[in-house]
Amino acid sequence: MQPFESQINAESAEFASNRAAMSDALGAIVSLQQNRTKNEEQRAQRYRNRGWLLPQERLARLLDPGTPFLELCAFAGYGSYGDEDGSAAGGAICGIGTVSGRRCLVRVDNYAIKGGTITPTGMDKALRMQQIAMENRLPFVTLAQSGGANLMYANETFAPGGRGFANQARMSAAGIPQVTVVHGSATAGGAYQPGLSDYVVLVRQQATMFLAGPPLLKAATGEEATSEALGGAEMHASIAGTGEYLAEDDADGIRIAREILASLAPLSAAAPAPVEDPPLYPAEDLLGIVPADTKQPYDVREIIARIADGSRYLDFKPEYDRQTVCGHIHLFGAPLGVIGNNGPITSAGATKAAQFIQLCEQSDIPLLFLHNTTGFMVGTEAEQSGIIKHGSKMIQAVANASVPKLSIVIGGSYGAGNYAMCGRGFDPRFILAWPNARTAVMGGAQAGKVMRIVTEQKMEKAGQVDEAALSKLEADTAAFLDSSATALACSARLWDDGIIDPRDTRKILGMLLSVCRQSTEIPAGRKNTFGVARL
Repeated sequence: MQPFESQINAESAEFASNRAAMSDALGAIVSLQQNRTKNEEQRAQRYRNRGWLLPQERLARLLDPGTPFLELCAFAGYGSYGDEDGSAAGGAICGIGTVSGRRCLVRVDNYAIKGGTITPTGMDKALRMQQIAMENRLPFVTLAQSGGANLMYANETFAPGGRGFANQARMSAAGIPQVTVVHGSATAGGAYQPGLSDYVVLVRQQATMFLAGPPLLKAATGEEATSEALGGAEMHASIAGTGEYLAEDDADGIRIAREILASLAPLSAAAPAPVEDPPLYPAEDLLGIVPADTKQPYDVREIIARIADGSRYLDFKPEYDRQTVCGHIHLFGAPLGVIGNNGPITSAGATKAAQFIQLCEQSDIPLLFLHNTTGFMVGTEAEQSGIIKHGSKMIQAVANASVPKLSIVIGGSYGAGNYAMCGRGFDPRFILAWPNARTAVMGGAQAGKVMRIVTEQKMEKAGQVDEAALSKLEADTAAFLDSSATALACSARLWDDGIIDPRDTRKILGMLLSVCRQSTEIPAGRKNTFGVARL
């Protein structure tokens, strides 16, 4: 193959004329691009006084320094719907850039220009961005702060808006992560955009989400409520559970979004090279963190900090139930989702864990279960909160997750809590136990009391209660359950794959994860729906 030989004379008058015309055209484009910056700057002080970053500043903080950003549809809506200078950009700055080493489709609501409201052309742009993300399997990151649909053109955006929500649902099902930082108000249909995202970061004292804001609520029902109580960031993070992460300000929200992207599985199907990034704390500590008294609480994050690379840990929904702990770590460079227990599993804890499992499944991130629970919460309040149905959701998520699941019993693993934490019956790839582990249907003391109560009721019906016999029954039952629940007793019954030294937990997990990855790298024959033929 020979190189093409150019016939252009760059010194000719024709070439010079062409260059001048092209430069003029390019200058007009650059001028329009600069209009957005000028218009932002005219309003900058107003927003900075509120502690907000400008849209382009948010974009700059989101992207990896020094990496290119390909802006897309920058002039959507120019010359129509009130955008006379090209600065509105269809209500958002969109493009392809690199976030935490991953190429992403990025959307930053252009709130500084016309409130970031969405015109019909802006809606077309939004749908196009979704199409690009789906076709190229790009994670979709949104920095949201918009006035929503421009009501002057709502009759033109309403139906296409539904397609946007449908696309979000389909992207999630297709395993394309969607991360949204809510920097401001998200009302009515706008609330569903973060609601349909996979990861939601809320900025404290700035973000609000509600289907009906305070004015509409009062008009419709007569109820009066503040924006914060009705849909503030703290309410959604701690009560409603609509958001997973609570940020202190714009910059913090973007930082969290970057950490979320960094926590996702590598883009390459190949196994990551082992990374030696040891925890900040010695493994020797693992011998002394778990209290000898099983009734004494401790924070499972202390365990996680001693097995995770660099002790780094991204807590998932930390304000929404503190007894079930979920979060992202890396282990020898590979991403890993961790679920641990700081107490019984409540209704909120079960739904939190089920959501987290689905997110890890979506991103092909293996799961590690650190068992230390008495089981699901019981009592009138727990039953009325729907503990059975919510517990069932968690159990379904555990049973159906196809990513590699590893379990380590680091304390107690009782009752249905053992099932929900991926006990032997749920076929984890590997299940190991620390020497202090205990697994049983319930604790010995509780079992003894149950047997005593049931037997006592029978005795009362018969008209004769034998306290000595009841005490012996209670003590014998407790002793039997306790002796059969030890790590050795359970390991003998093959309820686990072995008892390990806690200090070896990190290196053993690293080896087991490598084994799991290796099993997925063995190529399988690709099936066609047609025979291969010469055409």
